[in-house]
Amino acid sequence: MLENRRILLGITGSIAAYKSALLARELQRRGAEVRVVMTPSATEFITPLTLATLTDHRVYSDFTENKDTGEWTNHVDLGLWADVFLIAPATAQTMSAMVNGTADNFLLAVHLSSRCPVVVAPAMDLDMFTHPATQANLESLGQRGVGIIDPESGALASGLEGKGRMAEPEHIADWLSRWFKERAPLSGKTILITAGPTHEPIDAVRFIGNRSSGKMGYALASACAKAGASVHLVSGPVQLKAPAGVQQLTMVQTAAEMYEAAMGAFSQADIAIACAAVADARPVHSAAGKLHKTELPDAIELEATDDILATWGSRKKDNQFIVGFALETDDGEASALGKLNRKNADFIVLNSTADEGAGFGTDTNKITVFERGGKKHNFGLKSKAEVASDIVDLLIKRNA
Repeated sequence: MLENRRILLGITGSIAAYKSALLARELQRRGAEVRVVMTPSATEFITPLTLATLTDHRVYSDFTENKDTGEWTNHVDLGLWADVFLIAPATAQTMSAMVNGTADNFLLAVHLSSRCPVVVAPAMDLDMFTHPATQANLESLGQRGVGIIDPESGALASGLEGKGRMAEPEHIADWLSRWFKERAPLSGKTILITAGPTHEPIDAVRFIGNRSSGKMGYALASACAKAGASVHLVSGPVQLKAPAGVQQLTMVQTAAEMYEAAMGAFSQADIAIACAAVADARPVHSAAGKLHKTELPDAIELEATDDILATWGSRKKDNQFIVGFALETDDGEASALGKLNRKNADFIVLNSTADEGAGFGTDTNKITVFERGGKKHNFGLKSKAEVASDIVDLLIKRNA
């Protein structure tokens, strides 16, 4: 859930600031992009150079970029950039200032101007944490929608034992992952996706197939997982890694194997997306071993494979939503609309090999999405990751 998330990490003046370096690395290890804002007192515990080196980005701690020229730092931009503003460690002083709307340092100004959600990970001594004023401030922040990552118990800098230690970096990253998932628009949805080609064997080494790389289906699986869905990806033979966040990956070779896996999982799916380029026909006879050149038949008799999308459409329940893909060599609109109605789908995603950069084997795609009911959505040429996000945005509008 942290893959490609933009996390603004705020660091305040606490001995726990040393953990923030480890936290930045842990968030990056999980795929997040991290930028850092520090209070002046935080720089006394850990240097901005350390965080800048770890994140490969400058650290923000002052209102001015250059005191000689008067160039200022745009605190508003940081709050707009981030998916979440995580303040870890958050001192009692900083949380009190947040409650009262104080903005006497750069971090607090970012807090007041940020439009993204805010999360705090308190760190302080036991008596400071349990003080009624601190508890009242935490309650007030929680009522305003600020996420609170409870401190942990253990040895404190004062020598006391008790609650007040900032949560460990791995625990904070786990908390954020759960938090993003709970807030995600497709949380609680199960999505079944087919992807890639199928290989229909002629003999032990030859097959009938197509040029599908699986990139579009894998991008969709990644985008659906990021949106909080539980994703089951049924994939033909591809040279791709399993997308981050996908809960179940079933690898198959043939159309028959893909049909069996897709049908077996369909009843549990809220949304089913037929993105795979399944072979329309397979050899009636397949040799168990390799056929030598002199043994190859003059003709290969073919039979139709089972239609996954059509079968899904015939079995669809009222609470299920089906998406199909149509690859054409011309503009293909009439064919896509026919497929939408004939196979009882809710969306058909049309792409055409006539458009440069679209179709099989590319990193980009250009699509048109047709909805049941007549709506049509045109999208320009984009990366397949961006195309997947566009499709998921439409799914969210119809299914969230």
